[in-house]
Amino acid sequence: MERYDVAVIGAGVTGSAVARELSRRAGRFIVLERTSDVGEGTSKANSAIVHAGFDAMPGTLKARMNVRGSQMMPALAAELDIPFKQNGALVVCLNPEELPQLEALYQRGIENGVQGLELLSGEEARRREPNLSEQVCGALYAATSGIICPFALTLGLAESAAKNGVEFRFDTRVTGLEKTETGWRIETEHGPLEASAVVNAAGVFADGLHNLVCAKKLHITPRKGEYMLLDKTAGQHVAHTVFQLPGRLGKGVLVSPTIHGNLLVGPTATDVEDGEDLAVTAAGLAELEEKSALAVQRVPLRQVITSFAGLRAHEAGDDFVLGETAEGFFDAAGIESPGLSSAPAIGEYLAGLIAQKLGLADKKDFDPIRRGVPRLAELPPAERAEKIRENPAYGAIVCRCEQISEGEILDAIHGILGARTLDGVKRRTRAGMGRCQAGFCSPRVMELLARELHMDLRDVRKNGGGSAIVVEKIRGEDAQ
Repeated sequence: MERYDVAVIGAGVTGSAVARELSRRAGRFIVLERTSDVGEGTSKANSAIVHAGFDAMPGTLKARMNVRGSQMMPALAAELDIPFKQNGALVVCLNPEELPQLEALYQRGIENGVQGLELLSGEEARRREPNLSEQVCGALYAATSGIICPFALTLGLAESAAKNGVEFRFDTRVTGLEKTETGWRIETEHGPLEASAVVNAAGVFADGLHNLVCAKKLHITPRKGEYMLLDKTAGQHVAHTVFQLPGRLGKGVLVSPTIHGNLLVGPTATDVEDGEDLAVTAAGLAELEEKSALAVQRVPLRQVITSFAGLRAHEAGDDFVLGETAEGFFDAAGIESPGLSSAPAIGEYLAGLIAQKLGLADKKDFDPIRRGVPRLAELPPAERAEKIRENPAYGAIVCRCEQISEGEILDAIHGILGARTLDGVKRRTRAGMGRCQAGFCSPRVMELLARELHMDLRDVRKNGGGSAIVVEKIRGEDAQ
């Protein structure tokens, strides 16, 4: 039976961050992921915000990890070759009677150690962000808040871990855990393996794994958030991320530019029972339209190019659950907002605890630098022309909306953790994320996947599992 020092369950942004930090140490590590790619759960559908850290209650793990993660992000983004921008955030107050709550949020941020906070009047806020509603009577400005690509962050962390020796095993659902004298026996759909320590980073399913082995039970509620993504022509409507004063279910509906130049509106917050309920509803979209208009006027919702939903793992204790909760079993559970911002710090924290417990030594040859698929359209003209001369595939545009070439798609397929699905290519290159939402480029991307991976077109999937796109045509006697 294969044996590892540490098995991480879940290849979302948290699991990938833990794996990357573990790869700084000498040992044998594996990440087990039930889906076909990294970042297929909560990490693929969120607000793409690096929060400054003023919202979490002082003294909580959320506050500690958020502030540390935010501080780590600029250097980490440079190491992983991913886009990141500290565009700043405005938390707006719409009712003069609630201004004391804004002041309390400011004081909370100061206590958490957040730098660059300012309290603004409504007029001062509108001078910085002209499209704010006339209802805005005050705002908290957070200079260190930023925007990032959640797919790129998750993939960058995972590829860096893989480059430094971590094994990733996809389409591998964990079905059981058993304590042994030397660690844990982990049952999977493809057979068992053993590990000295286990990290539970299973997102909305983390309570199930925790409750298999821990006397103190967890309860995670999947909290669904619906979003609308607008075309790049709407991307300049606001320059900052605009929040409303947070409520019981979170930070409310935001309006924000994205790192790629679009405009994002969302999320709603609805507790659901199904950990895979990603349905977008008419009621949810109507709520986004109504609530976004309270803070930002004239949001150009006629330029919506897609809508989507994501799930976040809300734990009943309303804080992250981190650390060794059973002998050799480490939880990274209840990772809801600000989970994306906190992931680097969570990885650092848990890997440190595990290294201390197992006596893992630092590796001298750890390489922190990872390079992603080059964006040809962003290169200087001379450099772009040189790449096309070296490889004509870079001169064949497949995705017209995002100007993605065949060469970039081939790079994504043959990368360290290469794309195996249509969505895998999309997240690595943005082919299919533009105005037509893959209406034009999907057939050619599918052909490239089939050719490069030596598979039949009928075996190409959108995102794994039962998401076939091309199926057999029923004809003749088969239809009888």
